[in-house]
Amino acid sequence: MVGPSGVVILGSTGSVGSNALDVISRLPDRFRLVGLAACSRWQRLAEQVNRFCPSAVAIYDKAVVEKLAKALNGARPEIYSGEEGLVRLATHPQCQKVLAASSGTATLPAILAAIEAGKTIALANKELLVMAGAIAMPLAKARKATIIPVDSEHSAIFQAARCGKHSEIRKVFITASGGPFRNGPAEQMAQASVEEALAHPTWSMGPKVTIDSATMMNKALEIVEAHWLFDLPADMIEVVIHPESIIHSMVEFRDGSVLAQMSPPDMRSPIQYALTFPERLAGCTPRLDVGHLASMSFLPPDHERFPAIELGYQVVRTGGTAGAVLNAANEALVEAFLQRRIRLTDIPVMAKSILDRHVLIPSPDLSDILTAADWAVNEVRKCIA
Repeated sequence: MVGPSGVVILGSTGSVGSNALDVISRLPDRFRLVGLAACSRWQRLAEQVNRFCPSAVAIYDKAVVEKLAKALNGARPEIYSGEEGLVRLATHPQCQKVLAASSGTATLPAILAAIEAGKTIALANKELLVMAGAIAMPLAKARKATIIPVDSEHSAIFQAARCGKHSEIRKVFITASGGPFRNGPAEQMAQASVEEALAHPTWSMGPKVTIDSATMMNKALEIVEAHWLFDLPADMIEVVIHPESIIHSMVEFRDGSVLAQMSPPDMRSPIQYALTFPERLAGCTPRLDVGHLASMSFLPPDHERFPAIELGYQVVRTGGTAGAVLNAANEALVEAFLQRRIRLTDIPVMAKSILDRHVLIPSPDLSDILTAADWAVNEVRKCIA
């Protein structure tokens, strides 16, 4: 009998990582926690290490390694640090599956190293594909590494698309709740406070992802991800507003059939599917009570209210370093909004301006991608100043 799979979580202290620990703790016969990693939240990481006792732990911020070590009560894992520490953890010989749960670029080298090592990647990190899809996907094919999406929308497409051949797909539909500003006057969004923008009607997420949902920049990034994950051109990817967040995405086949994946809005479901694929095990999430679904509605997005969506199509059609620029500019602009330095509606406008000014590198390596991202952040600072 094959033993439990060794799992490493990159970004264990965030929302996805915390949900993943809940999933793994309920399936002790299937998974063994090999390693946990975080960027700088050493207190939370120490709590997780003390509770789950992984073999190894990594912290990106080298300045807090000593604090982390002192906070470990009885647990004696190997402790790694810095970018090289994340890489070492992601390629740990006892690890078969790496959950890339972190946001940001700090873990990109580690995820690419895990792909190089042929690991199975459960992917929740948007930056890998938005910024470096042209590197990651060919590398995964060459190394026979499996990449399984964790985001609910891409997980839904991944599941539904398995019901047919790739050549039979006509279009995929990425659903969106529409965030807190899908209704009401347009000026409400222009004058939105940070608190109003963080009041997501459906999902409980971190502040950055919640603001992306409010501007629908998350859908722009998801368009780029879908392009790389499923090898689809821009005109085969469509966004549709679905306020109830029950259908997470749909795939239309050339015979006219449309297959949808439905479940309550709980991240533990796609996390578990990514980790147990190709099996389906009993889950820890609430069941969908189909008999009590009052209604499900769908409508096209308002592109005037949400101009961010079009930026995803622009990046797919442009390629090269465009994804790195859009992602980095948006990240910096969201931070500026959370600091109350710009308006919510400034985010897509300024992001497009920066994207349009960028001198594209058509076939970048990782160094080019990170340089382009740094350039975008500096441009944001100049615009705000």
